[in-house]
Amino acid sequence: MLFRRTVLAGFAALALLPLAASAAELPDLGGKSVVVVTENAYPPLQFIDPKSGKAIGWEYDAMNEIAKRLNFKVEYQNTSWDAMIQAVSDGQYNIGMTGITIKDDRKQKVDFSDPYMRSQQFMLVRGDEKRFTDGKSFAELKDGLVGAQPGTTPFYTAVYEVLDGNEQNPRIKLFETFGATVQALKAGDVDVVLTDGTAGKGYVDASNGALKLIGGPLGTEDFGFIFPKGSDLVAPVNAAIAALKADGALDALNKKWFLDYKMGE
Repeated sequence: MLFRRTVLAGFAALALLPLAASAAELPDLGGKSVVVVTENAYPPLQFIDPKSGKAIGWEYDAMNEIAKRLNFKVEYQNTSWDAMIQAVSDGQYNIGMTGITIKDDRKQKVDFSDPYMRSQQFMLVRGDEKRFTDGKSFAELKDGLVGAQPGTTPFYTAVYEVLDGNEQNPRIKLFETFGATVQALKAGDVDVVLTDGTAGKGYVDASNGALKLIGGPLGTEDFGFIFPKGSDLVAPVNAAIAALKADGALDALNKKWFLDYKMGE
């Protein structure tokens, strides 16, 4: 229940942001095609449904609703996390979405939308883990290993908030995708994966007790969509996000994906 209260508190905080747009004020993009890239490795934001094999999730629903309200056609493509920001910066895609934390260094390469979600990081561990219960006790476990994707918020949190500030610390094992870090955790190759609660809860729910979240939140992060610098899509998408907040559409998505949806059922 800690996770659920934390996520809902984050949603409530975002709901207090100024709401300036209504559906009647939204621009019409005239049916133009917009290429949106994602990773499909971040449940429940975007992932491959294990039952249907289709790409689904909170971000897909939100982007489809934004496209409907702004009158543009979405073409979804897939790429790895480590390539995404640079690819969007280079103009290969019009929008990127994969639970991307809004950070100042990333703003040097891409433009961000306004935040559409706030989340907090937790420690994802195996269900039978008893050697540590939080970041401090994990740091004291000298042979404990962290799995992380380079360049991500969980990587930097592991380096600077949990361990010793050394980005080459041998206790950090690097993987290409978030899903690969979770598989390594399940296999016993690493002992913890840092993740915001949204993705972590998705993996816990699908694990049949093999995984759990421990400790308190390690940090707060806001998620935004990314665009090539100077994109004329930023302002319309921001207007649509404000409208979705104002009329309760985001609240409905939060309920659907964070409270009602059960992975694999």
